[in-house]
Amino acid sequence: MEADHEQPERSHDAELAALRARVAALETGGQRRHLPRARSFLAVVVVLVAAVLTPLSIVSTWAKNQIGDTGNYVAMMAPLASDPEVRAAVSDRVTGAVMQHLDVRTLLADVAPEDRPALDRALSKLSGPLTTGVTGFVHGTVERFVSGDAFARIWTDLNRASQTAAVKALSGSKEGAVRITDDTVTVDLAPVIDQVKQRLVDRGLKAAGKLPDIHTDFTVLTASSVGRATMWFRVLQLIGLWLPPVTLALAAGGVLLAVRRRRALVATALAVGAGAAVLGLALWLGRALYLDSLPAEVSRPAAGAVFDALAGPMRVLVRLVVTLGIVVALAAWLTGTGRAAARVTEMWSGGIGAVREAAGFTGGPAGRWVHRARRPLNWAVVAVAAAVLVVWDRPTGLVTVWIALCALFALAVVEFLDDDSGPRLTVPEQHT
Repeated sequence: MEADHEQPERSHDAELAALRARVAALETGGQRRHLPRARSFLAVVVVLVAAVLTPLSIVSTWAKNQIGDTGNYVAMMAPLASDPEVRAAVSDRVTGAVMQHLDVRTLLADVAPEDRPALDRALSKLSGPLTTGVTGFVHGTVERFVSGDAFARIWTDLNRASQTAAVKALSGSKEGAVRITDDTVTVDLAPVIDQVKQRLVDRGLKAAGKLPDIHTDFTVLTASSVGRATMWFRVLQLIGLWLPPVTLALAAGGVLLAVRRRRALVATALAVGAGAAVLGLALWLGRALYLDSLPAEVSRPAAGAVFDALAGPMRVLVRLVVTLGIVVALAAWLTGTGRAAARVTEMWSGGIGAVREAAGFTGGPAGRWVHRARRPLNWAVVAVAAAVLVVWDRPTGLVTVWIALCALFALAVVEFLDDDSGPRLTVPEQHT
């Protein structure tokens, strides 16, 4: 009887223990369901922060490597010496500065008798009043000078010597060949004027040798926000060294935190590329707004050329980041298991397979090795293409297209060599 009485108690205890285990399992399962949600939310936040920091990273890299480095700064500004709009603006500016100090009324009286024939021959080719003729004579001399190699050398030397002054100007200093005055960044063209004065003397205008030292400014940048730009430039100098690595670490951290990492890699690459694209759009809109806000006396074509020279390295970085984002996202998507990706992969493999069969190609041992190492080889092609794009100096859109085409060709070669037909064992037929 006692045994019969203890048996229901044991059954009751077992049911109670099972119930408690079930409740504990449900609670643990609920916690486990909440954990992926928290990880996903945190991953989204980290990726968004990386996307927001991407344009700042590009601008800080530009400020540190282009403005802060003398060689890169000179290389960035040197092409302006051959820009026709900049040459025209410099010619007009120098001609106006020289004519302000040249007394045309006493010009002929100051000319020595032995020099008068040369001056008369020069002025005889000019039409109109004397002042207009002399102005045309001076302007023609300036145009010839700025079209030669001497002006390019002076321009390069001026930018090399003034690079430190440019950094000081963007940092708020008002000293040096590059200055900020009334929200305007200017370059002193005194060395150009000195060379022009000598050219005028050589052409018979001896009075030009008596001109005093003339300083005139060529406007590099003018905007009401230059004052705020100097503050931001100092900030970018401080964060330019560590902000890009931090942005890259945040992007990688967002992928590692995500539950579905392949999908997170696609989203992260596209988000970072979108952040860079926003900066590119801002540069495009900023250029248009900047040119519209210029005063009438500033040459808009020349100002546009200067803006393009300054913003050129940033545009290169924008194209680079956008391209890398698209490439990484596409590679991660195509190597996934989604239906659309699988359909594209099947079309790619089927097309190349048809070519291989039509050619009667068999990979043999090499093809079987390529089949085993197919995924690492494909990722290696993507990595090499990305590395070439990164190390290429100022890649243009055409360069980017060619790199992409070469990468596609390499991927097609890997697919063409892929051969999954291994040696098969055949069982001999048994006769009974």
